[in-house]
Amino acid sequence: MAERTALRPVSGSDRWFQLKSQIHARLLASLTPDQLRTLNKDGMREQVGLVVERLVAGDGIPLTMAERDRLVEEILDEVYGLGPLEPLMKDPTISDIMVNGPDSVYIERMGRVVETNVRFKDAAHVRLIIDRIVSNIGRRIDDSSPIVDARLADGSRVCAVIPPLSLIGPVLSIRRFGRKLLTTDDLLKNETFTSGMLDFLSACVEARLNIVISGGSGSGKTTLLNTLTRFIPEEERIVTIEDTAELQIQQPHVVRCETRPMNIEGAGAITQRDLVINALRMRPDRILIGEVRGPEALDMLQAMNTGHDGSMTTVHANSGRDAFARIETMVMMASQFIPDYVIRQMAASAIQIVVHCARMNDGSRKVIEISEVANVERDYVDTAPIFELERTGINKSGKVMGQFHATGYKPACLDRLKAYGVHLPESLFREAVAIKDN
Repeated sequence: MAERTALRPVSGSDRWFQLKSQIHARLLASLTPDQLRTLNKDGMREQVGLVVERLVAGDGIPLTMAERDRLVEEILDEVYGLGPLEPLMKDPTISDIMVNGPDSVYIERMGRVVETNVRFKDAAHVRLIIDRIVSNIGRRIDDSSPIVDARLADGSRVCAVIPPLSLIGPVLSIRRFGRKLLTTDDLLKNETFTSGMLDFLSACVEARLNIVISGGSGSGKTTLLNTLTRFIPEEERIVTIEDTAELQIQQPHVVRCETRPMNIEGAGAITQRDLVINALRMRPDRILIGEVRGPEALDMLQAMNTGHDGSMTTVHANSGRDAFARIETMVMMASQFIPDYVIRQMAASAIQIVVHCARMNDGSRKVIEISEVANVERDYVDTAPIFELERTGINKSGKVMGQFHATGYKPACLDRLKAYGVHLPESLFREAVAIKDN
């Protein structure tokens, strides 16, 4: 059950909204359209302060200095920012903001979902903020197109749904990405994986093995993909393909591509499949697909099988083995005439390593399995686990306990790693590292 936390008092919220509306209206009436366009936030702060002082003096409204300052800041947020969401957007510890109508706003902080006391005036107020977000990024949302999935200037991913599709009023979800890019040291400190698992994965990237990262929503797939790209040699040309740009590649030679939705006439859409096909003409050394979710899976497998070794992608799946069933289904979206066994052969030939991530009960993200593609059975692609996370319970503070351990399986790809000059000690495939109890 979600915990509840107070971000600001809501006592007298109706009076507060009414007061803000009055000041906002007087402010717009006192400024010309040219002034509104030219005044920045700092210049507008003085104007808002004067309007507040006149209103307080004329109507005898009791306000403390702290309330006055808060009122000025919230009105500025309404004019220039995202209204009630602006304080949440300024908090670097918040990773997700979920607006379920005007009276229900949740956030995710440190992997935990908590309800806040942030409120909108009404459904029209939520819709106003959604329209502001959408218009700033050149997109639209209306009855004919009631869903929008886009990206803010800071890289945050936005998904909005309005009635009639949403039965609780306008709904908004913002997936935020930290200003600080997590390093391998950060992930080791967070016990996302062990140093031995990282050594193996970095060796696979250097040896140009094709890697699929699987997991559920919010399990850390994109973070792990960002981490693994650090081990790609700087002289290689990388082409990234995403629905919503999230990857933060540090290499200098990167071509970033993003899909485009259809326009108001219902034409002009550019899909991930279009971008994958086009990427093959751009002389890439590696192709990185942020998430494969449709018929582009066929072109991705063909690219991996035709000279673009070292490519990587993510996929939603419940396990490493399930990832292949998902890929098989997505390939059939591109063509229903390819036999099942041919798709499995193609997938097993194209993909060498599968990394499965999960979000634990305590909110932490961990790599729970690293597997090698072993062979193709009649009805599925068989994978051999190399490293696993064995969960043993939860301690008194609610932290998930267990240990990362090697299964003892010696991967067949070690010969390829040696051919690329990467030599891993055999002891790596016998190690066991317990999660710290703190």
